[in-house]
Parts: sequence; structure tokens; C-alpha cells
Amino acid sequence: MKKCLILFLLLFIPFKISAYSLGESAVLMEEDTKRVLVSKNMNKKMLIASTTKIMTAVIAIESGKLNKNVEVTDKVLEAYGSAIYLSIGEKMKLEDMVYGLMMQSGNDAALMIADFLGGEEKFVQKMNEKAKEIGMKNTTFANPHGLDEKTQNYSTAYDMALLMRYANSLPEFKKITGTKKHTVKTDEKTYVWSNKNKLLYTYKYTTGGKTGYTDKAHRTLVTSASKDGLNLIVVTLNDGNDFKNHQELYEYGFDNYSMKKVFDKDKMNLPNKNIYAEDDFYYPLTKEEEKMLNAEYQIKENERVKTREAIGKATIKLGSKTIHEEPLYLNKKSRDNNNSEKQSFWDKIKAFFS
Repeated sequence: MKKCLILFLLLFIPFKISAYSLGESAVLMEEDTKRVLVSKNMNKKMLIASTTKIMTAVIAIESGKLNKNVEVTDKVLEAYGSAIYLSIGEKMKLEDMVYGLMMQSGNDAALMIADFLGGEEKFVQKMNEKAKEIGMKNTTFANPHGLDEKTQNYSTAYDMALLMRYANSLPEFKKITGTKKHTVKTDEKTYVWSNKNKLLYTYKYTTGGKTGYTDKAHRTLVTSASKDGLNLIVVTLNDGNDFKNHQELYEYGFDNYSMKKVFDKDKMNLPNKNIYAEDDFYYPLTKEEEKMLNAEYQIKENERVKTREAIGKATIKLGSKTIHEEPLYLNKKSRDNNNSEKQSFWDKIKAFFS
């Protein structure tokens, strides 16, 4: 009965759920288009605990130094809470340290990664710069691990979904975050790690994610899952039932949405066959929404068109909402003809002899 009630609520409140508890803040996002399918207080700034480490991993991966050895310094003594238990003087590849960061939520690994890549202050600066680049407008990082007794990292469910979306575009991140078991041998010892993301073991469509917890932030969780060409991300902040809620949100998304080609570059209904588009466009839709699609075309008339200059655009709408705009171009032969008509008599003579 409870499951039926949840499904009813999800089906009839697809964009914003208030009747169903998803913790304090949550979002279900389609990864490729950033379309939000379900949300609850998704722009509320909150503590994010160890989900911070997604950004730490991104900075480490993009440093280009994954194959370099990191020598553990006494900076590691500042770490507390979850750890991979590094020893001072021990040497570990940066890549393996990122595995420990993501799979075991090692706060000592986070400190050593930051220390190795320019020191904590510069590293945090890079984290905030990357956040702006990704479009995380309501996020501030103060440390690389997410512990919040001395300094605090604030973000929103929406911003963290944007971060996971970006991180998933990095092949190294996808591999690491989706790993269930990893063995590491250093010059001192051997580590065997299992991923703390339970969804990797209990929900077969899960591709990765990061857990988090502090006494102030409570349970935080960012995960991703893929099925039948649909790639989804779920973020919950301060949610005591996070793993269950993530799975139920995924099931709702996969049951009700599918990726549809809403713009087909080879099937444009235009009288001028010399106009073309370069890309198709796909968008997550319910069956009911498929009936609400329409396309509008705007073409510039009697204008001189330069190479690679759009001659117009196709606007795809879902009801009254614009979901995509695709540039339209004139093919080379038609463009040359168009331009030749604009040439003066002497320009044509010069072109002939040249």
C-alpha cells in the first residue's frame, strides 16, 4: 500500500514533490540535458559533508598527475573521521589515493591530495574556480574533505547534480566511482577497499556516486544510474533514508521517461532543401509529453551568408516552453551562389580570371 501511494504521488507531481519525504533537499536530473524530473528544495544551500570529495576527485583527475607518487607528510595528522589510514612517509600513486578518497571516503586521502597539488589553500581555490566553471552558482568550498567542525562546504542539491554530471564526463572518474573493490600495494602495505556506495550492490543500474555524513550535515548522497539510454542523477541532502529514496526515484524516472529524438536533422519540413542542421537533439519525455512537441523554424531571407554563419534556427517547444534551439546553415554550393549574386560586375570578372 505504501509503495502504491509513493508511485501515485510521483506520477502526479513529476516536477516538485512536497507530499513525499525526500529528506530536506533532493533532485532527480537527467544527465545529458540537465532536465530536472523531480525536485524538493533543490536550490537550498546546505552542508554537503563528504560528497565534497567528488570535486576533490575532479581536481585530482584533471591535474594530469594520476601516475605520480604522493609521499605522505605530517599534514595527514590533521585528518580525523573516515580514513584509509595512511602512514607518514608512505608513497602511494595519486590515482590510488583517489580510489581511497571515493570508495572509502578517506579524509586523510583528501588532505594528501590537496597537499600534493599545491597545498590546501590553493587546492580549495581551484575547487571554487571549477564550481563556477560548471555553473554551480550556490556553492562554496572551504576544504577538500567535507568535515565541518572548523570550516564548512555549502552547496545545493541542484549544484551537486551539476557537479556529478561534469564528473561523469571524465572517464577516469566514471571508472573509479563505479568500482566495487580495489586493491592497492604501496611501499609499506596492501589495502583492499570496498565501495561504501550500497547502491552499487543493490541496484544494478547504478554507475557510481559518493556518500557523506557529519553530525551537522547528516546523511548526504550523490549517485548516478543508467538504463536504456537514459542517464539519471539523484542528490539528497539531510535524508535519513537516502539509499531507498535514490532507488525509488530512479525507478520512477526509468518507468516514466525515455530519451526521444525531438529534432531530426534529416527530417526538417522546409521548402528550401539547401538548408541543413548539423545535429539531432534528444530529450527525456513521458508518453503524454510526446504529444506536446512542436517545431518552429526561423530563416533569414535575402541576406548575404558567410561561411559557418547560421541562416536561421529551429526552435523545439514542449507546450509553450522552449527546450532546444538548433542553428540552421546553408550548404556550401548554395552559399557560393548566394554570395556570387551579391558580387559586382568587376568582382565577377576578377573571380573569373583568378
